[in-house]
Amino acid sequence: MKKDLPENVVEDIAIAVVLEKESPEAKVWNVYLVNLKNEAIRTVLVSSKGYGQKDGKDVKTSVLRHSIGDVESGEYALIEAIDEQVFGLTNEYWLSYYIDDHIYDKKFIFLPESIVESNMMRIPKVNKPGVMIK
Repeated sequence: MKKDLPENVVEDIAIAVVLEKESPEAKVWNVYLVNLKNEAIRTVLVSSKGYGQKDGKDVKTSVLRHSIGDVESGEYALIEAIDEQVFGLTNEYWLSYYIDDHIYDKKFIFLPESIVESNMMRIPKVNKPGVMIK
């Protein structure tokens, strides 16, 4: 039964939408997983999707599944590139990983219009500007 399963709490893991480079013509954005733990995480899987309303119509993006592999302590890994056109949608990242024989999972949700300059900070380890959820 579900009540018999241990509650494995995800801590010291972040998902960040990072501004890679900027020119007058365009901005390049990527999504990263940042491991702020003092131990590696193994067999990392991330699924991503966007949903919401645009121009008064319901919109859903494709669900993308990413096999990241292992991410060492204090390291980061690229999940995917992201287009500014979906910043007006809810962008959801569902993370799963193992530590020892225990599985952990957590949903990270960037709300519509939350990826804006006023929410940007210097992302740890990546050392670039972006918006991060821990």
